[in-house]
Amino acid sequence: MRAALLQQTVLPCQDLKNLSQALYLASSALEMGAEILVYPELFLSGFCYEPIDRFWERGTRAFEELDPFRALAKDSDCLIIGSVRGGRSNLGFCLDRTGLKLRPKIHPFGEEKKHFDGGDSISPIATRWGRVGLEICYDLRFPEVARSLALQDADFLVTVAQFPAQREEQWRALSLARAIENQIPHLACNWAEGGGSMIISARGTVLAEAESGEEIIFGEVDLSERDQVRGEIPCFSDRRPEVY
Repeated sequence: MRAALLQQTVLPCQDLKNLSQALYLASSALEMGAEILVYPELFLSGFCYEPIDRFWERGTRAFEELDPFRALAKDSDCLIIGSVRGGRSNLGFCLDRTGLKLRPKIHPFGEEKKHFDGGDSISPIATRWGRVGLEICYDLRFPEVARSLALQDADFLVTVAQFPAQREEQWRALSLARAIENQIPHLACNWAEGGGSMIISARGTVLAEAESGEEIIFGEVDLSERDQVRGEIPCFSDRRPEVY
């Protein structure tokens, strides 16, 4: 399946500009045959701590700001992944023509803790494209999150993030490590200001990598490779959790 990471510029509190750019990037990616579209963390609002009426649960339906993406998923039969603000939660989401599924960011970072609560559950999201193990930015630094998703039979890992440019090397090392140690494909989408988004195979091979700035990268994700790699190097069956 063909995945696209949309390494978008994210402007804090400028949701209409972010929305316009996000839809433009989506159109470009779909024209190139993408089935899965992955956006950075909080790609519509950025880390905006102003009143959030326009960002979530306006009117009678939750997350109306995602309506253009609901239409896109329905018309194009694609899977859209990102995160949005919902009250005091930073919520990762998978959206396709069947609906919206949410998972919380587990570890708010720094100033975020004044505005967001950490989630209290970890589980993959079942989709037609496979079971998505979704984590958000700072969660990448905690290997327990990705390992929990892998042990719950996630087919591929997705990280949506706003990692800063000054930690580019850490972002790259951590993204590769989560793929290699869990023997699982990893779609790691950063924002344009940080750059370095990557599509990584279950073997830890970098299939595509962005530079800094706004960019779309594409890669073919082979879900069958996960079990093949785990058969060759049986890290999961060789685990000894009773000792750890």
